Formats: sequence, C-alpha cells, structure tokens
Amino acid sequence: MRCLIHCVFIVVVSFLLPACVSVPKGIQPISPFDIQRYLGAWYEIARLENSFEAGLTRVTADYSLLPDGTVHVKNVGFSPESGKWKEAIGKADFVNGENKAHLKVSFQWPFYSSYIVFKLDPNYRYAYVTGNDRDYLWLLSRTPSVSEEVLEDFKKTAQAQGFNLDDLVIVDHTPLD
Repeated sequence: MRCLIHCVFIVVVSFLLPACVSVPKGIQPISPFDIQRYLGAWYEIARLENSFEAGLTRVTADYSLLPDGTVHVKNVGFSPESGKWKEAIGKADFVNGENKAHLKVSFQWPFYSSYIVFKLDPNYRYAYVTGNDRDYLWLLSRTPSVSEEVLEDFKKTAQAQGFNLDDLVIVDHTPLD
C-alpha cells in the first residue's frame, strides 16, 4: 500500500510540475537573450503582490553563473513589520535553450516555476518579468529607480498583455536609517 501511495504521488507530481514552467498564452520570451549581460544585481521596482514577497521593501535580485551552467539566484528584501532582512536562494536553468529568456527557477527542489523576461531594454538596464501565469509580474532595474516613462511603459505593456494591475506594488528603496 505504501508503495502504491508513493507511485501515485510521483505520477501526480510529474503531471503538475511541467505546468509550473509554462509560458502564459500570448507572452513571448525575449529572443535572442544573453545571460552574460543579464547576470548581476537588479532592483525590484514594481511587482504584483504575492505571498512570498508580501510587505517586503528594498527587494533586490542577484544572478550569477554556477560552474554547471545554471544560474544562482539570490533574492533579498526587507520586512518593515519584523525589522529583518529576508533572503531566498534558488537555482535557475533554461527551459528551451540559452537564446530564449525562459528559465525555470526553484527555491525549493523539486518545485519549479517559470521566469520569463518578456521585455528587455536593449542595454539590459530594465526588464519586465512574469511567471507561469499572469499572477506574477515584476519590473526590474539596474538602479533603485526608473524614469516615469519606463514605469508608465511597464504598466501600459502589462495591461496590454492582460495583467491586472490592481495589486501592483511600487517597491520602496529609500535607505534605512
């Protein structure tokens, strides 16, 4: 009986996990994409609020290449409620080759989610990112702020792509005292 339960679990998980690395209908990952140019530090400028970042400010992401060719992901954010920094360490890998900005990221193996860059500044200064569905959306920048034009374009582009921006959070990056 125990073996049967284990087998059923494996079958169910094997069907569910691929759905978490899908691309939302109508979203096109950037291609060509250069991971070397994308590596390094990014500031989270705006996001759709989500459970794992709820209430966090001063959120940053840092991407670095690991020896096996996967991407090390380090996300850090400050919780004003607790007065503490929170950190999440993950690993990402390309879904359909390094030329396309569609990666699968895991912060807790064996669970993966899509990381899709669907708009990218030609100089890799800011990026529009989503997950496997339209509940996830981020505006990332190499600097802690962007121009009003970039923010407005992000909102306009996201709405045109079918994102609901009612829960859009503009992330505070003012220095702590």
